[in-house]
Amino acid sequence: MTSRDVVNVVQRRLPRKTKVGHAGTLDPLAEGVLVLGVGPAVRLVPYVQQQPKHYLATFRIGSSSVSGDLEGDISEFPDLPIPTREQLEQAARDLTGQIEQVPPAHSAIWINGKRAHQRIRAGETFDMPSRKVEIHALNITRYEFPEVDLDVICGSGTYIRTLGIDLAVNAGSTAVMSFLCRTGVGPFVIENALSVDVLREETLDAHLLSPSLAVQHLPQIEVTADDAQRLGHGLCLNEVEFIDSDRMIDQDVSEAAAITPDGQLRAIVRLKRGQWCPHRVFPTFSASS
Repeated sequence: MTSRDVVNVVQRRLPRKTKVGHAGTLDPLAEGVLVLGVGPAVRLVPYVQQQPKHYLATFRIGSSSVSGDLEGDISEFPDLPIPTREQLEQAARDLTGQIEQVPPAHSAIWINGKRAHQRIRAGETFDMPSRKVEIHALNITRYEFPEVDLDVICGSGTYIRTLGIDLAVNAGSTAVMSFLCRTGVGPFVIENALSVDVLREETLDAHLLSPSLAVQHLPQIEVTADDAQRLGHGLCLNEVEFIDSDRMIDQDVSEAAAITPDGQLRAIVRLKRGQWCPHRVFPTFSASS
């Protein structure tokens, strides 16, 4: 099942022409959390993608494939040295923080107007551009050669396949990914996730979450009913009060979430010439409507 398949399941359960979008593709091999935006909340998908992602993954040391996972032909390299746990942990430390990463060629990245995996299947050869990604945490939770389990917290755009392979390469070997589960994206965690069967069978209204969860990482300002009305008319606010002013210390804030007293997201606002002006405005409604 692809991420688009899940979107289609939800879209068929909703009134015609209701928009549905997902916040970050999961490879068919992977399982776990897929955050969906419904209706006006589709415009919040980019903000969900800004939040840290949590993964659990398993890699097989001493093996490789063109795709980096079990979907490609597997090659074994029994003559490569067997890394020690200490070597792998040192490699994990070296791969923590902001790193340069080359995405796998078998990926959905656009290269000159075409998906990389489509170019590969067409027999084309090309260089994948590198990108900077943020690895907040990379921990080895189990190592029983040839398998190693990783617990990863990372920023948007990180390829876990590449991260595990780089870990093995830095320890003198190579690897393929055999398992991947996304256990969370920001506040959206697997313990609260719904199965596809639930999406197919139960009423969806009861499972819709507050749009404010999508922007909990942004500074928040509380707006009055009058302020909310002004934002709805496209007007700017001259004075605002941040809900958690402690988060504002030493921060150069230019974007914030405008929250009503009852906790609803009214708008994403941006600072322009000393005023906070609406960038994206949302209808106010309860989480179950």
